[in-house]
Amino acid sequence: MAKSKKTKPLSIVILAAGQGKRMASSLPKVLQPLAGKPLLQHVLETARSLDPAALYVVYGHGGETVRAAFSAITGVEWILQAEQKGTGHAVQQAMPKIPDDHQVLVLYGDVPLLRAETLRGLVALAGDRQLALLTVKLADPAGYGRVVRDSRRQVKAIVEHKDATRAQLALNEGNTGVMVAPAGRLRGWLARLKTNNAQGEFYLTDVIAMAVKDRIAVAAIPAAGEAEVLGVNDRLQLAQLEAALRHARANELMRAGVTLVDPARCDLRGELVAGRDAFIDVNVVFEGRVLLGDRVRIGPNCVLRDVSIGADSEVKANSVLDGAQVGTGCVIGPFARLRPGTTLAAGAHVGNFVEVKNSSLGAGSKANHLTYLGDTTVGANVNVGAGTITCNYDGVNKSRTVIEDGVFVGSGSMLVAPVTIGADATVGAGSTITENAPAGKLTLARSRQVTIEGWKRPVRKPR
Repeated sequence: MAKSKKTKPLSIVILAAGQGKRMASSLPKVLQPLAGKPLLQHVLETARSLDPAALYVVYGHGGETVRAAFSAITGVEWILQAEQKGTGHAVQQAMPKIPDDHQVLVLYGDVPLLRAETLRGLVALAGDRQLALLTVKLADPAGYGRVVRDSRRQVKAIVEHKDATRAQLALNEGNTGVMVAPAGRLRGWLARLKTNNAQGEFYLTDVIAMAVKDRIAVAAIPAAGEAEVLGVNDRLQLAQLEAALRHARANELMRAGVTLVDPARCDLRGELVAGRDAFIDVNVVFEGRVLLGDRVRIGPNCVLRDVSIGADSEVKANSVLDGAQVGTGCVIGPFARLRPGTTLAAGAHVGNFVEVKNSSLGAGSKANHLTYLGDTTVGANVNVGAGTITCNYDGVNKSRTVIEDGVFVGSGSMLVAPVTIGADATVGAGSTITENAPAGKLTLARSRQVTIEGWKRPVRKPR
């Protein structure tokens, strides 16, 4: 029986020191957003999924801003590259921290779409006598270093675009820069790097030729497609990656049984978990973590952020849901807004131009038109009439309104908190309620209607 290959500890080095001048932005390149998260966050999440023994980020331009953006992330060691002298120099900054018996995986903070499956395959190829290199076949390889192979199709070197001959420029296999190498050997190769190239920099790619010279095999595997290994240097490329990621995620949703009216017009900027037969119309934006139950329908032009929506509920057009929990069989919108702390029980309705904040609506309750419910507890089977406002804020403190089961609130009412409307009570339209309304009774709070005889409307004086 063949002996199984012993797995070596893995150290991951992420190069994130680039300035990103072509972004024309005051924000460091690795903090530019892709699908609602910084580029570097995508890379960090993928790297952490590999369960490395150590994870290093080599940073430079905008360094403190970059570190501050990830202050909540643990298990990352930050290493400053004070002078940017090339990719080889960047990796050198991390090597004093890495033991010789580790494998080193080099990633890039501006290459966000690499899949964990691809990287696991690459790591599995590497060993004491073999370096693993990720390449890509390109329709247009301009700007990429070329993978140069010998007559036996073995990799013998990487030549950067600016240093390539005409024959080498005709090659279409590009270097992604992603590699796995034994730490002890990599340390020696990095120490031998020279700057005799068009950029005057220490190229990490030069270690490939050194490995070949030292009779270390180079196993090169191609990425599944260009999008996976594309980097970001300007806003055009950032938009291209946004489209590629949107396309990939849309395909995953549709394969899972979700209907997307137009996959190109569904923006997933976080995590979406959707049940079967969910329906998503055009121009819907998902942010944070969103959970959709079976048969949920989302109308056009909606924004959903950190929400959970139960089965058979519908969100109609132009609604915004943020930090809300929606039960089964609810109807929301059109033009509704659910703010953080909102909870809707089964069968609740929140209609057009209704805003709900830090409030709960019980089963079967409805607020269908032009209403604001803030810091309110609404029982079951309540009807809140059009134009009702819970007056919850006195300029300093916020107070709570309680509307018990079966209440009917007439249109145009003001409920001044703190106040309780008892079960099965009715509030007459146009009332301003400042004291508790008893259960089962009609409560009115209107001023006496008066008609002023002889009153004349003011008229503008002619100029």
